[in-house]
Amino acid sequence: MKYVTARQIGRLDRIAIERYGIPSLILMENAGRGIADLAQKMVKHGKNILIVCGKGNNGGDGLVAARHLANRGYRVRVVLLAQPADLKDGPELNYQIVKKMDVPIRSVTSSQKFRSLNHWFWSADLMIDAIFGVGLKRRVSGIFYDAIVILNDSKKPILAVDVPSGLNSDTGKVLGIAVKARAT
Repeated sequence: MKYVTARQIGRLDRIAIERYGIPSLILMENAGRGIADLAQKMVKHGKNILIVCGKGNNGGDGLVAARHLANRGYRVRVVLLAQPADLKDGPELNYQIVKKMDVPIRSVTSSQKFRSLNHWFWSADLMIDAIFGVGLKRRVSGIFYDAIVILNDSKKPILAVDVPSGLNSDTGKVLGIAVKARAT
């Protein structure tokens, strides 16, 4: 396997988009479908899957995975750690699709409201971490910190999109706290 830095992967994304004309939505679709394929190998058909999404493209990948997994017969729930109005174009489009599919999705922006969804975490057979991607450079704090604590404390298997949230993808340094993923 070849390893690349966050800067290099950003450059590869730009090349795919600008030189080859691959829309970012297609890149997001491919990533989300790949996550769904791996999740399907990790848990049996029909099981409960919880996907925790941030507001960026990593969260968009998680929303695509939610759509594919729901279509494959899994019981999917999504926690969005942002307001829908704060989503970028690709994640916002996928949020609207998942919402129209009647996949349970809750937008949570406070730790108190987040804790009200504890039963979603404890009933999940698999959790997908789609909070932060490869560009994280700052310490994890606030609701994001709380979400990672609950993910890790659940002792459930976690599948991370791109890199476990809370890790600096170039150095592997934990930025305050990081998801303990079984697979990435």
